[in-house]
Amino acid sequence: MGRRRRAVRVVGSVVVVLLLGAGGYVAADAYDVVPGRLTLEPPAPTPVPFPTAPAVVAAPAPQVAVDQLDPEAPMPSPEAVGALANALVGDPRMGSSTAVVVADVLTGQVLADIDGSVLQTPASTTKLLTAFAAITALGPDRTLVTRVVQSEPGRIVLVGGGDMMLALGAGDPELVNGRAGLADLAGETAANLLQAGTTTVALGLDDTLFTGPAWNPGWHPAHNLYVAPIAALAVDRGATSPDPFQPRQADPALEAAKAFAALLTAQGITVTGPTRMAADPAAVEIAAVESAPMREIIRYTIRESDNTVAEVLGRLVALQRGQPASFAGATAAVVAEVGALRGVDTTGTTIADCSGLADGSRIPARLMVDLLVTASSPGSIDLLPVVVDLPISGWQGTLFERFVDGPARGLVRAKTGSLPNVTSLAGTLLTADGRLLAFAVLADATPGGGQEQPRAAIDAFVGQLAAGTSG
Repeated sequence: MGRRRRAVRVVGSVVVVLLLGAGGYVAADAYDVVPGRLTLEPPAPTPVPFPTAPAVVAAPAPQVAVDQLDPEAPMPSPEAVGALANALVGDPRMGSSTAVVVADVLTGQVLADIDGSVLQTPASTTKLLTAFAAITALGPDRTLVTRVVQSEPGRIVLVGGGDMMLALGAGDPELVNGRAGLADLAGETAANLLQAGTTTVALGLDDTLFTGPAWNPGWHPAHNLYVAPIAALAVDRGATSPDPFQPRQADPALEAAKAFAALLTAQGITVTGPTRMAADPAAVEIAAVESAPMREIIRYTIRESDNTVAEVLGRLVALQRGQPASFAGATAAVVAEVGALRGVDTTGTTIADCSGLADGSRIPARLMVDLLVTASSPGSIDLLPVVVDLPISGWQGTLFERFVDGPARGLVRAKTGSLPNVTSLAGTLLTADGRLLAFAVLADATPGGGQEQPRAAIDAFVGQLAAGTSG
């Protein structure tokens, strides 16, 4: 390559010599070989004038917009929808106690109502109420802060702010479960301690944000596979293993504090404790990490049907409404928050917990549909995220393996519910005719043998609705 470039320079030199010999410097100038004013190149075009920037004006404020539903889309036939609902209720796979409600979202017209006002065991569809209450009471942008405070040299307190989804290591901005990292908190804490010349501390744990029992009296011991004792902080929702069906920690907050102490030790800090105590309100914050925003936490809860996080959301709603952050305060606050919504009647509704796991919850199917219709209306932008973030059929969360074939695939957003002899599904679907429907199916006396048969019956019903039943 080097020899080739030298050859080019030699040839260029020869050309210059020849031109100078034949016609002197004028010819060389014309051929642009030597500097000069002469050239054989065509003249350059006249440059376009530099554009003048228009006067600066303020950009309009961003507006949240929702596509309008098409009022011309064919309305499903109430007779056809009613016939499908009756066939579902009579299906032996559903057992002896099934409520079905279907309504048109645009108009609110009820297309089918079979025992819609009867109180039913809802199972995890209870999380719909919890999610709506959380988005209205807490807002979509709020985060949960886990802090370390210091009231005097050598004494620090780890203060739980409700985040039970801390990562043991570094936080990951792409995750919801693991957005805030305990290792990050320990790193910041150690750096500030060492900068102040502190190498030995007594560690306290303040998990007093929540009150009352951590374990719901309506939960069975075997439920420890599906929910942890509720605490003001925890690593990975109190999990003891990556396997989601392993028992949860008996004391998630204390285990998180022990892990934090170990992380501090690895940073060169000698730690005694942790010991439970209330932090001094005047203590100085020396480190903090933040959870994902509430919109993402709610989405995670309803897509994954996470019982632990649902219970945390209920307690946060209770605090926002001035209620005790206990099971009793949370359930009362959630029902009250939902009952304050326009067009929603919670008469007779009672919930024993905020996840649907405990015995004793009773919710009418009509309430579920009223909530979904209200949240999907143009005047309810604050509620719409819950509907939009529900699992999508054949694609996400608890609907990943349902509706994978047929007309309902990708067109259903719904919350599932499963307990022994209880199967439920509530959400919205878009029909083949372009009509958006809200529906709820609650069955709380299904035959033994598990969820497969009642789910198949419900999925067939929803698929028939999605295929279109216009008259």
